[in-house]
Amino acid sequence: MTQEELSKVRHTLAHLLAASVRALYPGAKNAIGPSIDNGFYQDFDIPTKVSDEDLEKIEQKMRELLKTWSTFERREVTPDEARKEFAWNEYKIELINEFSTDGKNLTFYTNGGFVDLCKGGHTENAKEIKPDSFKLDRVAGAYWRGDEKNKMLTRIYGLAFSDKAELDTYITQIEEAKKRDHKKLGIELDLFTFSDLVGSGLPLWTPRGTLLRNLLDAYVWELRQGRGYDRVEIPHITKKDLYEKSGHWDKYKDDLFRITTREGHEFAMKPMNCPHHTQIYARKQWSYRELPQRYANTTTCYRDEQSGELSGLSRVRAFAQDDAHVFCRISDAKEEIQKIWEIVHIFYKSFGLQPYLRLSLRDPEHPEKYLGNQKHWDKAETILKQVAVENKTEYFEAPGEAAFYAPKLDFMAKDSLGREWQVATIQLDVNMPERFDLSCVNEKGQKERIVMIHAAIMGSIERFLSILIEHTAGVFPTWLSPMQVSIVPVKENHVEAARKLEQKLRSEMIRTEFLSEGSLGKRIHAAKKMNTPYVIVFGDKEIESGNLTIEKQNGEKIQMNEGEFISSILKEVKERK
Repeated sequence: MTQEELSKVRHTLAHLLAASVRALYPGAKNAIGPSIDNGFYQDFDIPTKVSDEDLEKIEQKMRELLKTWSTFERREVTPDEARKEFAWNEYKIELINEFSTDGKNLTFYTNGGFVDLCKGGHTENAKEIKPDSFKLDRVAGAYWRGDEKNKMLTRIYGLAFSDKAELDTYITQIEEAKKRDHKKLGIELDLFTFSDLVGSGLPLWTPRGTLLRNLLDAYVWELRQGRGYDRVEIPHITKKDLYEKSGHWDKYKDDLFRITTREGHEFAMKPMNCPHHTQIYARKQWSYRELPQRYANTTTCYRDEQSGELSGLSRVRAFAQDDAHVFCRISDAKEEIQKIWEIVHIFYKSFGLQPYLRLSLRDPEHPEKYLGNQKHWDKAETILKQVAVENKTEYFEAPGEAAFYAPKLDFMAKDSLGREWQVATIQLDVNMPERFDLSCVNEKGQKERIVMIHAAIMGSIERFLSILIEHTAGVFPTWLSPMQVSIVPVKENHVEAARKLEQKLRSEMIRTEFLSEGSLGKRIHAAKKMNTPYVIVFGDKEIESGNLTIEKQNGEKIQMNEGEFISSILKEVKERK
């Protein structure tokens, strides 16, 4: 079954769900019900409460009605006829009024006696849908038209695939994803916490989690430093004027944390770093010989996300971006982008993630949505295409996915569960240098407009860690693990010799913990629960032989002397295996 065919099946099932709920709950009003990536959903205004416990009953009704469904009957109706048909449903009336502003007729689709307002896109014959290829998933709340000022409706989600085997595979994947949920593992591994007193969407990082963040940031900086970047630092607030000039104020003013000083000046917590970095470049007039200027800055940004949109580390109100901006001539842009390309691939290879490309371009039908000179946009998009082609990498074009100020190379990657994520990004910006009048003096002694390259390798550390925790199930490579070795002495008389081993490992900068409290079994379990890469149980045999008995994360037991063990760990860390 093609993706288009599957989408039509899912849309058909959304209608079937609406018919089933209305049959089971008299007075229920169906609103909208599209197909989505893994199935479908339908929004309802239902007189009684519906919970996940009711899904089995609704599913049974769907399979019962499916036997009576066949081909959809399409009928064109006038807006007045549509209003008469749905006089009982204010949600459909609102849609009818919206869709009929140009005076055109609307379409009704009927199947099994169920009539709905719809533009089409169904499977040819509902009888071809396999009864075991779909399953209702969960019940949620959703504001009508996504507006919190409107009534909260009941949204029922369903899963649908070509057949039962595909459905079962997806459900198994979802169950595995639940086990790997970073919100759960992050707490169990003592990486971060949230506090009601601090506020939702504002993660607090423990010593272990902070170490993890710092190691990742240091790795990115190491890769950048080797390619000529310099570190800069900026404040966390700015006058409103900066974002008005950059063009961000009109776009993001409702998403900002805003501050009014006691003197009446309006400031904002920074939601991004690029406008600040332009002002570092703008501090002097540069010669072309001094370019490129490459600024790197890992710093926290803030966005006033709505409570319902927050999710663990994936969507937060405070997030640290490993941000960098290159100010260069457009003739040097391709070379600079290539350097960033290399950083991205080295970094993600360390985690077993293989990036591929989405070339995010303007929507050609709505050029007015994008700031700046359209000819400059053409040039920027051409350069990004050339980079993609010359690197002989898999890529696809995505019109309409560009930032409002620049086209992008968005690096995509699939995790160990096959889920797709957007990770790093490179943006070639011809707009902001124009707005801030950024230039260099060229060979002829004339001012020449420069370009600005935006590059984030992790995007935000929070979101990257949410992906990494789930990708690895919280089992980090040795170089990244907050604790690399756990030493567990068997008895009290083994403590002194085990402490000497601890001191040796620590002197080599190997992160080591010493577990001596509680029963032997509990201590070993505690080390394994935290996914420590190496657990050394230290007893008589280790003292007598001089060899260490080491258990790896995968349960394999090995024996090495101290020198071999230290050398092997240091090699792992150096090579970031």
